[in-house]
Amino acid sequence: MTTSVLLDSGVVNRCRRRVHLEHDPTMADATTAPPDPTGEQRKADAAAHRRSIADEIAGLVGPGWTEIPRGSEVRASDREQMTLDAMADGARFIWAAQLPRDQAGGRRGHMDLLVAVKGGYVPVLVVRHKVSDPGSGAQTTSLSKPWPDARRQDKRRRVRPQPRDVLRLAHTYRLLQACGYAAPGPALGGVVGLDGDVVVWHDLEAPTWPGGRDALAEYDARFADRLAVANAAATGAEALAQPSRIVECRTCPWWPICQVELQKTRDVSLVVRGEEAASLRAAGVRTVDDLAVLDPDDESLPPTGMPMSDAVGLAKAWLADLTVVRRIPEIHVPRAQVEVDVDMESFGDAGAYLWGALLTGADVGEAPGYRAFATWEPLPTDDEARSFAAFWQWLTVVRLRARARGLSFRAYCYNELAENRWLLSSAKRFAGKPGIPTTEQVQAFITSDAWFDLFGSVRDHFLCSRGKGLKTIAPAAGFAWRDAEASGENSMRWYRDAVGMDGAAPDAVQRNRLLEYNEDDVRATHALRTWMSSPAVYAVPYVGDL
Repeated sequence: MTTSVLLDSGVVNRCRRRVHLEHDPTMADATTAPPDPTGEQRKADAAAHRRSIADEIAGLVGPGWTEIPRGSEVRASDREQMTLDAMADGARFIWAAQLPRDQAGGRRGHMDLLVAVKGGYVPVLVVRHKVSDPGSGAQTTSLSKPWPDARRQDKRRRVRPQPRDVLRLAHTYRLLQACGYAAPGPALGGVVGLDGDVVVWHDLEAPTWPGGRDALAEYDARFADRLAVANAAATGAEALAQPSRIVECRTCPWWPICQVELQKTRDVSLVVRGEEAASLRAAGVRTVDDLAVLDPDDESLPPTGMPMSDAVGLAKAWLADLTVVRRIPEIHVPRAQVEVDVDMESFGDAGAYLWGALLTGADVGEAPGYRAFATWEPLPTDDEARSFAAFWQWLTVVRLRARARGLSFRAYCYNELAENRWLLSSAKRFAGKPGIPTTEQVQAFITSDAWFDLFGSVRDHFLCSRGKGLKTIAPAAGFAWRDAEASGENSMRWYRDAVGMDGAAPDAVQRNRLLEYNEDDVRATHALRTWMSSPAVYAVPYVGDL
């Protein structure tokens, strides 16, 4: 196939429709969503991690380290030639390599590290996530010997499956083959993960994928598909990928474009996402209207990842323009005499800078109302330990005082995954510092009846046609945020200004904005559960009556 485009390794993990839009010349001036600040921060953190690992390996291996300059002032073609020259000279280690473009194969790309072995080079990727777990069986080498011949079976680690990483290595292997510098023998590639202590090696020809496929075969199939999609888009041929709502849509810059198309066609994926929507389309259920009239008890229908009655109910709610309908007739939320609503604010993976709490109910000798436990030192910082300890100690005092007075206690959050992650992480990272609980104490709390996730209650009691996010559901209870721009994404931008992360002076106005945002989040949780416990909730239609 003649190709008119060059694709990087990311396409094999990317939505097919996104690949189309990225190469459709008619979309050049389309209005896309602004960059996701969380994603931007992850990229910055990953770049810092790569730089740290590069410096460490360079110091360990000594002579033979070659670094290809990068930056906006260096053209990609120049970086390719520098990389090619370094390989021709037999450089032992080439950092920030830009591989020569493979015009015939439609590939382009770069790799963190190329390591010389007899007859060629092997790629090593540096990532900021875990690549191994406790166990045994992984093939690893130390950072001081980052070449595959030194690998040994590790008795303390097993490989954590990370398909994205392995497919990136496969992409680089194909680029090395195209320019004649792929190492002979088994196709190998290494990954240095978040721990940054070893290289975990992967055999790209081992049958580790479903159906007995190896990573190269999986990569080749995916890349060929994405290349066909991109070429069709670039040449104006019939599109090979149509829009469909999936999880990736949440952070995709092209979502505003796809959303308009999906709403225009009333596509079934607006209610049922991913593979389930594709299965329904294959069965002739293409629109929300089609789904709404199905018989939920029809056993010939494909599975939807949820009870078919829920899928049909969601379709009916969507058609009636109802954000929320009752899934079951009766609504019940556990309540207590002393109640605390909790919400945490974090900045990417750097840490949790703010714990907010709203105390209501019976008197326990603590002033009712909202309070914030924050650090305004840029994360990561040890001052996070102080703010977390202050929050935990205050929460513990409230619980103990409630118990001493014979009062029931319960703390609430909305979607406990985030809060639980940072509760446990904070206890582990700051173990031994003043006021920090043990991980056992935190685990005992979050698994007790004293900690209640309201998100689970919403999921069990309601069908939500526009999503179950707090900012979508709380308005049904009559709650409104003071800030019209309140969102998790915007809070990331506000935080950067609040702590002076980008070189400017810390902005007190943005600090106050974050505090109000957090307070509104905990008050929204309070308003939602109060509403769910009141007769007013029965004004929401029951799905069986639609």
